[in-house]
Amino acid sequence: MSAPTADPLEAYVAGLTAALHGPARAKARLIEEIRGGLVDTADAHAEQGSPYPDAIRAAVREFGSVEELVPSCQRELTLAQARHTARAVALTAPFLIACWYLAGTPAPDQAAAQLLAAHLAGVAIVATLLSAAALAVTGTLARRLPIPPRLPLFVAWTGTTAGVAMAVTTLALAIASALATNWPLLAFAGALAAASHAVVATSARACRRCARLPVTRTARLMPDG
Repeated sequence: MSAPTADPLEAYVAGLTAALHGPARAKARLIEEIRGGLVDTADAHAEQGSPYPDAIRAAVREFGSVEELVPSCQRELTLAQARHTARAVALTAPFLIACWYLAGTPAPDQAAAQLLAAHLAGVAIVATLLSAAALAVTGTLARRLPIPPRLPLFVAWTGTTAGVAMAVTTLALAIASALATNWPLLAFAGALAAASHAVVATSARACRRCARLPVTRTARLMPDG
């Protein structure tokens, strides 16, 4: 007895799912849209008398193979990942300033600590402004202005820079808490910086990966996901 033939629709969807990278919710929504479109097209062919496997194959021919569909879909997901990373930076980078505020003002003779705090605060401000601009460019302004093709990579490295600053803040506050009398507050500030670093670094890493994948310039921008 021969083994059952794999469902061509599920095989197509599985291949597309494995080939695409991006935010989980945005990717799942995109895959579901494609699956729904394939099912509707296959049903139309089946109503004309085509067997199910032939109807699916006809639908796939109309949609294009996985290899043909991946580039435009990946661009869509790359833009979604860029927005995800920009949002993460815009929401967490200000915590750098909050962490140093919680740590308290360094003593006058602690010039190194003051200089480090000033630099990290500057990084937080710049990263927040750049991320807010990226969100605007890929959001409402995307309907009026073309999106720069290297914007996702720019957002990825902005997030990477912010993540490094958060890691430095975590280390500095951990050292300071070991030497200070108000160590519980410093430890809390360090934990806040560490949590911010984890969120931003993970998203920036995913954004760098997506930005390096081949894409086309003929995809629509997905809504937030």
